Formats: sequence, C-alpha cells, structure tokens
Amino acid sequence: MTLRRTFTVSHNELISDEDPENEDAAVWFEIGTKDGEYYCLSKEVLGIEHSLFIHESVELSSKTFIAERNISIFSKLDRITDTEIRIGGHEVTAIPETAFSELLRKFPNSHELTRYASARVSAVISSYIDTKEDYEEKYQQYMNHKASIEGTNTYQLVAKAEIEKFTLLLSKLQDMLASETSYSEAQWQEEILQIILLLYPKYLHVFKEAPVRDTYNNKDRSIDFLLVDSAGNTDIIEIKKPFDKCIVTERTYRDNYIPLRELSGAVMQIEKYIFYLNKWGKKGEEKLTSHYHEQLGEGFNIKITNPGAIIIMGRANALSAGQCQDFEVIKRKYKNIIDIITYDDLLGRLRSTLKHWSRRDTEQRKNTRQNIRNRPRPS
Repeated sequence: MTLRRTFTVSHNELISDEDPENEDAAVWFEIGTKDGEYYCLSKEVLGIEHSLFIHESVELSSKTFIAERNISIFSKLDRITDTEIRIGGHEVTAIPETAFSELLRKFPNSHELTRYASARVSAVISSYIDTKEDYEEKYQQYMNHKASIEGTNTYQLVAKAEIEKFTLLLSKLQDMLASETSYSEAQWQEEILQIILLLYPKYLHVFKEAPVRDTYNNKDRSIDFLLVDSAGNTDIIEIKKPFDKCIVTERTYRDNYIPLRELSGAVMQIEKYIFYLNKWGKKGEEKLTSHYHEQLGEGFNIKITNPGAIIIMGRANALSAGQCQDFEVIKRKYKNIIDIITYDDLLGRLRSTLKHWSRRDTEQRKNTRQNIRNRPRPS
C-alpha cells in the first residue's frame, strides 16, 4: 500500500491493527528505528537508495516528507546525492535543521508548478498556435518576485579579508611615503608593484626588463615592467619615486601649467614602448610567450592587443587648484592609452576601495540580520 506517493508499507511493517473490522480504526506501521540520536528511516518504505537519518530534535510532520501534489521530498533529495542523507544534529555531514526548514519552506508549491507547466507547454506550441497569454513571461515574472533559496553569501565571506587587505595596503603606502628617501629606486618599485598587483587583481604576471624589438632601428630594447593579465593581454607600467615638482610647472606659460620634463619624458618613453610592441605584433607574441614559458605555464599565450600603460609618479598634495586642473587636462589627453597616477591618487583609490568594502560589509550584515528577523517560521 502506498500513501500519498511517498510511503509504501506492507504487512512487514505492520505492528498494530487495533480493530481490523473497523475501517476508521488506527493502523500502526514501523517505518524506522532509533540509532543513537537519530531516527533511521526505512529505505524500502520511502523508496530511496541512500540511508536517511533524522535527528531526534527535528519536529516531524507530514510536511517533513511530503510537498504539495504528494511529491516525496526525500525521493527528490535521494536522486541528487551519492551519500546518506542526515538531517539535524552535530554530525559534520548533516544538513543543518535551519537549512532543511528553509528548503521545506521554499519547495515548489502548487501555484508555481502550474505556472511552470503552462510555460513549458506554451514554449512548445506558441510557434504554431496563438496562446491566451505569454505564459513564459508570466512564469519568469513570478520567479523574479519569489525569493530563491539563499546560498552562501560570498560577498560577506570575502568582505572581511578585503577590508584587512586594503587597510594593510593603505598603511603600507602611507609609511613608504613618510620615509621614501630610505628606499632605493629598485626597492621602491618592488614594493609599489606588490600594491598595484593587489589593487588590480586582473594582472597575473609582471616581468622586469621584458624584451621588445625596435624594428625601425633594428635593436633589442627592454621594458622596465610588463604586465600580463588573466587573458594574456599585455600592458606596461612605469614607476617613479615620488619626487616633488615633477608633474607640472610652478609658473604658467600663456596662462597654462605645462608638464615638467620628468612627466613628459615618462609619457614619451611609454609611448615608444607601446609603439615597439604593436609593431612587433605576432612575432613579439611568440617571442614573449617562449621567453616566459616557465612562468606562464603550458597553454598560456601572451597577446599584444593595443597595450595600455600606467605611470605612477609624483605628488599632487602640494599642487594649487590651477595646477591640478591643468594636470587633469594632461591626464585626459592620454587617458585612452596611459593612466597617469600620482601617489596621492593611489592613496585616494585605496581609501575609496576600503570605504566601499567597509560600507558594503555593514550593509550586508544589516540586511542579513533583517532577513533573519523577517523570515517566517516553517509551519
């Protein structure tokens, strides 16, 4: 005998038949046994392959086993797992009781199943005959308004680590700028590169003194630092120590502050590197991939596709409003190719990123607490 398409019992499970002649009398079947703190339910009765254990603290009712339209909940779970099913308790492999209650609460109801069936039928026949409504659209609208089962809040999991990371980077850069004279040029570049690679995680590799061919002058040259992103695309970075007065002039020329030689020279050098890379083309890609094969790994190829560049140099904290305005004009002139960043810009980006993660972490925690308070208790 099968009850509600979920429990199949026979005389083997029968333990009490109080009055066989009375159709309304209670009939008792044993469908499980006690194993420590867990009830072990019969696989034969439930029609499942894997063992089912439910902790003694879990309150049992028909809704624990049967969803709307007599759908067996554990039959569905059994089909998608290769191991035993354990609900509640403190076992490592057990599904927490709260998670199981959430599953029961959000198991597809009759209304949802009806909409889904209409949508599937409509998808097949709508190309041939007119339908009363757009059932696929109505189903999607319904699902968009229906809260889905909540997975792991990945954002909240990484927020703490990101806050710690950017707090550390900001503190490190502030300390470096306070004692920049104690660093050699090479040491300074090495430390700044670490910050840049963490601030721009798309870059997987940075290669020092990367070779590049000057095809016009038939010479081999080298790029100070070549960046390679996760897709193999190349960019260039130029890092200068933060000397004062290396950005724009103190006096105006025809009412304009113009770039100082250090800035103009850095821009010119970068533009030449980009020019050399683009002209090197396919041969350059093959040469660089072969040259850095061990660091890149098998199957990873370097690509030269309109490389961009980052220049990090100078301070902007002592510039006047007019100097800052003209410096912004200079930066925007090269924006499509070169991102010119002062160390004060870098500080600002770190602070903004840290503020973003801190604010979002606070919002996520607040929303999580609110959702828990508003969550209806399973019946």
